[in-house]
Amino acid sequence: MVTNKRSAAPVIWLLTDNKPGHRNQLKGLGNRLRVKAGASLFWINSKDTDVPLWRALLGLPPEMDSSLPHPDLIIAAGTGTHRLLLALRRLRHTKTLVMMKPGFPIAWVDGAIIPAHDGVAKSRKTLITEGVINTVTPLARITDKPEALLLIGGPSAHFDWDDDVVFGQVSHLIGEYPQWRWTISGSRRTPTVLRDRLAELSGPRITVADPDNTHEDWLNHRIAESRAIWVTPDSMSMVCEAATSGVPTGLFQLPARSGSRVAKGIRRLVEAGYIARWSDHATVMGGKTGQEKHLWEADRAAQWVIQRWLAPKTGARKRQKGTVT
Repeated sequence: MVTNKRSAAPVIWLLTDNKPGHRNQLKGLGNRLRVKAGASLFWINSKDTDVPLWRALLGLPPEMDSSLPHPDLIIAAGTGTHRLLLALRRLRHTKTLVMMKPGFPIAWVDGAIIPAHDGVAKSRKTLITEGVINTVTPLARITDKPEALLLIGGPSAHFDWDDDVVFGQVSHLIGEYPQWRWTISGSRRTPTVLRDRLAELSGPRITVADPDNTHEDWLNHRIAESRAIWVTPDSMSMVCEAATSGVPTGLFQLPARSGSRVAKGIRRLVEAGYIARWSDHATVMGGKTGQEKHLWEADRAAQWVIQRWLAPKTGARKRQKGTVT
């Protein structure tokens, strides 16, 4: 059973299936709720609790760690967390929030945060975001040093991948800007042949990182030291992380597959001016992307959550003001 003891600070349970992308979204939103509302965060691995379908459908909570304080809000990301979220939805004085488009009616929970490319209509219960929430904080100042970061993904269902095309564009950038220093990072999806070709570029002004040997905060550190970022469009999370930083960001050029929601979302970010096309590489390298507004969806989402569920009640504020000390 969950303890009934309530904390003065908002208590938030973060339900995770431990997939990196889902965990990153929870961490990004959770961090901002901790900063803006003083929330206490408690991570719960959904795989540690077996939830039969009937419990999820009826909203009957399973046995939970008795040391956990009673939650004011439960946030879940990833389909692997949905049964546990639904089973917990009837806990007293607790709100439930799902991130990304759920496979169940949104009416079953108190709210949802959904990227625009998922095609869900805006409603009283939904916050529609541009791209996906992440842990990156916009930089207060972009470095003047000629340092560029290249983030390389791999084959996906959203773009036609071609090793030669990607390698050719990487080589073109390095050749066009010989005075710059470059950091290149593949990902776990990058084909081995391409990773080997990229590794061969390593030299005095080119660092090639092994994605299997980088620490959790490596990307944030490298973004903070960059004046330009180039990213393949196959990963919405990578693109959004780069765009959120405020560092001028451009996309490598790959053909989008027809009907891809991710490709549609990437196009929205380009049209909004958050990121630039490959054809605008001179603009990106010159530090002038034309961005007039900042992308920080984790902060916007946190404010939405606070206003809906975590802000002090009007009556409580009045009582507090009228208290004699």
